[in-house]
Amino acid sequence: MARIEQKVRDLVSEDAAMEDVVRTVLDRADDGEVKWVDVREDLSSGQWGRLIETGVLVDGDAGFRLADAEATRNALGNGEAETTAGSASTSSDDDEGSSWSMWDKGAAVFSLALFAGYSWAPMRNVIGNAMNVFLGPLNAQLPFYAVVMILAVVTGLYSTILQANLMDSEKMGEYQEKMQEIQEKRKAAKERGDDEALDRIQDEQMDAMGDQMGMFKEQFRPMVWIMFLTIPVFLWMYWGVGIGANATPIFDLEPLVLPFAGERAWTDSVLGPVQVWIVWYFLCSMGFTQIIRKGLNINISPTGT
Repeated sequence: MARIEQKVRDLVSEDAAMEDVVRTVLDRADDGEVKWVDVREDLSSGQWGRLIETGVLVDGDAGFRLADAEATRNALGNGEAETTAGSASTSSDDDEGSSWSMWDKGAAVFSLALFAGYSWAPMRNVIGNAMNVFLGPLNAQLPFYAVVMILAVVTGLYSTILQANLMDSEKMGEYQEKMQEIQEKRKAAKERGDDEALDRIQDEQMDAMGDQMGMFKEQFRPMVWIMFLTIPVFLWMYWGVGIGANATPIFDLEPLVLPFAGERAWTDSVLGPVQVWIVWYFLCSMGFTQIIRKGLNINISPTGT
């Protein structure tokens, strides 16, 4: 287990005395198991508790056992100095893996700029006319509701692919697993009234705030590219349907019949201020996106290691 090896390294980097503690436990372990009575002359109860809290020791048949003896030995085999360097390197690698490239940042800035098109008619007209070069012929051959369905399929397809390739679900799973471990350790420390352990866990929670930021960056990175590609499509529909102050419809649109709502014009409001055209798009998008994910066997949910 790579995670056990990292946990041992973290313990040693935080407290150099834990290296001797772990070595003692390894030496006293009989068939991988060790009891408190076997090591209490050499370990404090706090040190023993830390091994249990971090998952280095887990419940065994007659006492506790090493979760992964080989990984524990490997962690100590690199030496204390290398352990600290390895921990820092791993943290750096995590930050690097979560950091955005120049292209990601450029796409984010451009996507934010595109939002101006919803309220600024000159930009909306420029983007609408540019997109109409590609989408106009399709709109001339098919009814508008069918065009929206096709756009929903296309946007759902590239959104799923972008999420699958740009979001590291394994790393997100590690972030979630780490936060869950902290919560479980905090609960256990509260139950046994260990104030010293609660203080350590509080510090660990503060350190984990950086992991939460990394998780947020992992989640938002594909969204930047999805917006980069999708906002122009929305602005084309926005422009063609005739939304906004002093806007006039560009397309000749027939009313759409919606379930439970009946025949409605594309600019009618059906869910509060939400209009028919965007409701129809999202209904199509949600349905087709699920089909695409099932068909391509793509799962974007966080997965643990």
